[in-house]
Amino acid sequence: MDISLSSMEKLLKKAGAKRVSDSAKNALRKELEKLAKDLGKKAVMFSKHAGRKTVREEDINLALKK
Repeated sequence: MDISLSSMEKLLKKAGAKRVSDSAKNALRKELEKLAKDLGKKAVMFSKHAGRKTVREEDINLALKK
């Protein structure tokens, strides 16, 4: 996945950080990518169960609830 380090820094600063180390940006990126991959797999499962090839917002919402 290609979540940028600058995006990680922006997220952490929005959360209140004054400064952010490169290792913190990398750690956050790694965890968010894992979460996104797992969420995506669950959403795909819901779309397939519904007989669709297209993942919809409702599939993401269902995946978030599991």
